[in-house]
Amino acid sequence: MAAMVIILMFAHCKQVYDPQIAAANTRLLVVEGFINSGAGSTTIRLSRTGDFKDTAIRPELGSQVNIEGGDGSKFALAGNANGEYSISQLTLINSVKYRLHIRTTNGKEYISAYTPVRYTPPIDSISWQRENDGVQIYVNTHDDQNSTKYYLWTYTETWEFHSPYLSYLDWQRDPVTHDVTDLMGRMNTDSIYKCWKTQNSTNLLLGSSEKLGIDKIFLPIRYIEPMSEELSVRYYIELRQYALSHEAFLFYQKLKKNTEELGSLFDPQPSELQGNIRCATDPNESVIGYVEVSKEEKANIFIANSEVAPWVPSPNCPKKIIYNDPDSMRSYVSDYIPLQGVTYRGLAIVTFSAAPSLCVDCTSRGTNVKPSFWP
Repeated sequence: MAAMVIILMFAHCKQVYDPQIAAANTRLLVVEGFINSGAGSTTIRLSRTGDFKDTAIRPELGSQVNIEGGDGSKFALAGNANGEYSISQLTLINSVKYRLHIRTTNGKEYISAYTPVRYTPPIDSISWQRENDGVQIYVNTHDDQNSTKYYLWTYTETWEFHSPYLSYLDWQRDPVTHDVTDLMGRMNTDSIYKCWKTQNSTNLLLGSSEKLGIDKIFLPIRYIEPMSEELSVRYYIELRQYALSHEAFLFYQKLKKNTEELGSLFDPQPSELQGNIRCATDPNESVIGYVEVSKEEKANIFIANSEVAPWVPSPNCPKKIIYNDPDSMRSYVSDYIPLQGVTYRGLAIVTFSAAPSLCVDCTSRGTNVKPSFWP
């Protein structure tokens, strides 16, 4: 009895800690991206910060975004519904400095500092090896001129994956009520069995050779967990490399610490981010971002499942055996997809197997449209 009283006392003493943080400095403009002096497009992303508890990305839409040269040249970027402003190709002069000029829908103007065109050395190679039963991917690069020293990488990865089950059947519905009345054969089994998924890197990937005798980098950039879906069939990664100034590198170091390394009251507290972008119409308004002119260098690799075998993901996908009558099927229509007949009476299906939709329909997690670059 005494023990129970002690337990109850501790239970009543525990309270959820909800710090009342003032919503100051919210709705700040965030500017992400590089002015690409090499082949390929330039994309600048504009968004707004929220309050402390708001993790949603709020794109800044309808802005006028231009790249301006010290020689009077000007390049307009086109925006989309995601707050991304792009131009397919820039023709820049190495001896000219450039900046970003933004005018938002509320009439405010933001400009970055003029920065020189920065040389980025090519990526020497992307390699990988098995580590801790998973796969670690590395970047290898160097600068013969020994002048780059500070690097940032981003990547886009795509992988092919297959559903755990192949479905030969589909629900047959009444054309008026849309109620399930029977089963029907599936016309194209591959349409929900074979898919691809693409996603971009989310963490800041930084590297520096400042403390080394030579300008050479060999760093891990992506770890794929053991038996994960990414390597279940075939995996592709395209890596993009940018040279940074020392000031930009310090900015991204602080940004990385503030966004990735904070998780408790005992972690380092957020440091103030001083980028190279300012509000021209309101000098007291803070802006988050650092924009430089850097040549984008790319490299890519494929990794096939056969290269890392044995690698077989084991998803939790139990099957059900269901009677082929409307009353029995009704409970499973919203969450399950039929697979194939199990027992028959003549040619008629008496019972059939079914599995959760996420285990059958790959389009719920990816696309069944094959990428143009896929082998």
